[in-house]
Amino acid sequence: MTAEQAEALRQLLASQPVAALATLHDGEPAVSMVPWALRADGCFVIHVSALASHTADLRAHPEVALLITAPLAAGESPLALPRLSVRGRAEPCAAGSPGHDDARAAYLARLPESAELFSFGDFSLFAISVLSARFIGGFAQARSLTAAGFADIVAGRA
Repeated sequence: MTAEQAEALRQLLASQPVAALATLHDGEPAVSMVPWALRADGCFVIHVSALASHTADLRAHPEVALLITAPLAAGESPLALPRLSVRGRAEPCAAGSPGHDDARAAYLARLPESAELFSFGDFSLFAISVLSARFIGGFAQARSLTAAGFADIVAGRA
């Protein structure tokens, strides 16, 4: 991945706080919308309600996918949209567990308006470790990333 592509990926991550979350629900694929943040190690953090079906899905089948896309500008081809697809593994991040404080801090730094939700008993954090990723920066700009490669880009090492 070139330095310009890495910067484009960082810009996409910085500008888009919402992702499509794909889970397995009763043996069928299901997609929902989730706000997210990134920990410094490149792990995605989501804060979800136990009332949402995707939360039960995460607990039953932790293998998930995320899709983050740039907004479509007028006159632009949807096929040229910068986007990131992530294959990951979701793990509960309970209060007091390793990584919880970092996950909570990252989430609140990105989404400070959600602070009140941390007082609701049915909300919990999940950390989604990146197993692999695919960044499409536009036409003929597709790049596959390993977990380590993604973490390096997030950290600014690539």
